Amino acid sequence: MAGRGRSGDRIEPSFSGRPARDDDEFSLDADDRIAGSRSTRRGGSKPPPQRAVPRRRREPREREGAGLFGFVRRVIYWCVVLSIWAGIGVAGLVVYYGSRMPSASTWAIPERPPNVKITAVDGSVIANRGATGGEALSLENMSPYIPEAVIAIEDRRFYSHFGVDPLGLGRAIVTNFTAGHMVQGGSTLTQQLAKNLFLSPERTLERKVQEVLLSLWLEQKYTKDQILAMYLNRVFFGSNAYGVEAASRRYFNKSARDVNLGEAAVLAGLLKAPSRLSPARDADAANARAQLVLAAMREQGFITDSEVKTAMSQTPASAKSYWSGAGHYVADMVMDELPGLIGDVKEDVIVDTTIDKSLEKKAEQSLVDVLDKEGGKLDASQAALVSIDGTGAIRALVGGRDYATSQFNRAVKAKRQPGSSFKPFVYAAALEKGLTPFSVFNDAPIRIGDWTPENYEKKYNGEVTLATALAKSLNTVAAQLVMYDGPDQVIKLAHRLGIESELQPNASIALGTSEVSLMELTASYAAFMNGGYKATPHVIRRVTTAEGKVLYENTYDSPPRVLSEQIVAEMDAMMMGVIDNGTGKSAKIPGWQAAGKTGTTQNSRDALFVGFTSNLTTGVWFGNDDGKPMKKVTGGGLPAKAWKEFMIAAHKGLSPAPLFGNGQLIADPNSGQPMAQAAPGDGQSASGQPMTAEAPPSTIGGIISGVFGGDDSANRYPQAPVRQQGATSGNGPVPPADVAEGGYDSMVPPGDVGGPQSTSSVQPRRTTLLDLIMGQ
Repeated sequence: MAGRGRSGDRIEPSFSGRPARDDDEFSLDADDRIAGSRSTRRGGSKPPPQRAVPRRRREPREREGAGLFGFVRRVIYWCVVLSIWAGIGVAGLVVYYGSRMPSASTWAIPERPPNVKITAVDGSVIANRGATGGEALSLENMSPYIPEAVIAIEDRRFYSHFGVDPLGLGRAIVTNFTAGHMVQGGSTLTQQLAKNLFLSPERTLERKVQEVLLSLWLEQKYTKDQILAMYLNRVFFGSNAYGVEAASRRYFNKSARDVNLGEAAVLAGLLKAPSRLSPARDADAANARAQLVLAAMREQGFITDSEVKTAMSQTPASAKSYWSGAGHYVADMVMDELPGLIGDVKEDVIVDTTIDKSLEKKAEQSLVDVLDKEGGKLDASQAALVSIDGTGAIRALVGGRDYATSQFNRAVKAKRQPGSSFKPFVYAAALEKGLTPFSVFNDAPIRIGDWTPENYEKKYNGEVTLATALAKSLNTVAAQLVMYDGPDQVIKLAHRLGIESELQPNASIALGTSEVSLMELTASYAAFMNGGYKATPHVIRRVTTAEGKVLYENTYDSPPRVLSEQIVAEMDAMMMGVIDNGTGKSAKIPGWQAAGKTGTTQNSRDALFVGFTSNLTTGVWFGNDDGKPMKKVTGGGLPAKAWKEFMIAAHKGLSPAPLFGNGQLIADPNSGQPMAQAAPGDGQSASGQPMTAEAPPSTIGGIISGVFGGDDSANRYPQAPVRQQGATSGNGPVPPADVAEGGYDSMVPPGDVGGPQSTSSVQPRRTTLLDLIMGQ
């Protein structure tokens, strides 16, 4: 029985509490194996076949375990296979698109577009011109906050990756997927530089592959600092500013060297969207982005919590929407002249100008003050100013009321009739013909052919001296002087002093009917101020490369004499009368001798005042761009007021000095005729002896010293003529015979002087010959 029981155990499945095992079902101890063998031999019968019933019952569980493991194994397998194929595909794309690029041996960093740095006499920057809008700075020369801010917000692992940042790319993918839209980029600074240097902005697979290849090349060829510097000096910051220097000056009006933490955060924040986040467009958006930059810098350990708080309090105010400031008129003028001096600009250059920035600001402010106060009610919308020293160096230039509104330079490019401000050339020509400031003319109605010029007040004064006629700006006397001098002589003198525009040789030139620019008119007056030397207007003093190589230096160190000292002294004395008791009384400067001349064109379309002290010659124009008449504005009104405001500010702190000749008229000891007194140092040597053209007075030498550079311009101008003797009488001029006979030129008909002394009886005939100027 025992043997059967054991045999039954072998056949029946086990229901014990523990799982059945193969070794339980099919393993027999030694006794069982022996008994079983004996039973089989005794019975002579074959034992029943063994069935693996338990094995078949456990097979589903075994397949279940094997299936899960097999699925995981298959997934891993296919992932590896797909990765290999993806790698092969990527490699194929890299090879394909790489083959479409030039050979790496020919790759080179494109030259940065040249910048023109324009500076004032004190070395401060007036403006930058060029495609970039600013010069390139090394990392050592820019504020350390700038690279730190850019790295923190744009590429925190910049110094550890090899040009491409897989971690940063993965982070960007996850962030964008989570947000559901593009909120973060995965490109490194090296990739961005590669794109900016070599590739188009289009988003294609080919461009991305090429960007990666170029990034690897950049990392292999340059150091991290070099790559970062190239990036910061070329990246676009909005508002036409490329590079941190251009952006800093554009938004904060300072160099990138001086940017503080808050400003650096604003600049770094611009890189995400330069136009949308521009402080000039949306200051709130720019400041909000700057806060994120500061947080990133704090997270990276670049700054502390206290520095963050300080930076938040330094957040810059809203930037101006456009380039502004009168200095940009100067910068445009420099860029117009520069190619003629050095040719095409092929590298960064520095242009040293003659501009005094403090005077420039004072000039701009004086025009704005007068326009804001009185321009509206008098229909005057625009103004311009030029201020020149005795050498012709332009110290201040304002081309209009607001550069941001209009970039047209009215001081240089606009040509308008100067009106009576042209009369000093007429009077100087008359003095050279032999007249004196005390020569007498009859202020009365005059007819020259069909032209009957009138005085501005339509009144006549009878017999007057030339000094009085100029002070009161009497048109009838000026017309007679043209008849006496001849228009050709007036034109020659005007050209000799610096007028370059074409002048019409007719009688109406006495009243300034030929158009000139404010700059050339002002520069011509400088000859009256500096003792009779030509003052060629110039704004560029020197041009050098960034390394200091001199490309150009001005050559105005030998100006020719264009007026004799005697004529200059007499003209200065006469023009002082314009300000002291004539039409320019509004231009008086306390404590300073000043001389000048007013000018007003027909119907007050243009009003000018040009005058000078011993220090500066300044010309001012008021009017409208469309030629619309102003409301009775004369040269002695708005222009004289603006001139006075500027000149007072320009002379603040300076010791008053007399004009050439000291502004006094005395009798000539040889002829007994009135003449201007020449004070020692102004036309005389220290010993009191007259100085000749070959030995120029010390004052002009002092003016020119240290400003000019060599020139042969003296040969281009004739020697200043001396006064013709014996051509005057005690009571008035004695015209040459050809004038008395009505000669000179067919365009200058004989004149008839006399008739009523006021307009209360007979009105003189008026015509519109060449849109004549009837004013001061």
